[in-house]
Amino acid sequence: MITPEMIARINELARKQREKTLSEAELSEQAELRRVYIDVMKARVKEQLDAAGTPDHHHGCGCGCQHKHH
Repeated sequence: MITPEMIARINELARKQREKTLSEAELSEQAELRRVYIDVMKARVKEQLDAAGTPDHHHGCGCGCQHKHH
């Protein structure tokens, strides 16, 4: 779960990085926070796609799925 505090810290580290070099500990923290953020976003997208389901395709549906006609 991403908290507002985590996002604030990600932004704080990004601002600091633009102004000067981050310490090794800060770089490590930044990488870990970014990884958590990315993993959470991927999971949310996957949940949304899974909830949307699979459309009922037919030959020539035009969606670009290249449905194979059997």
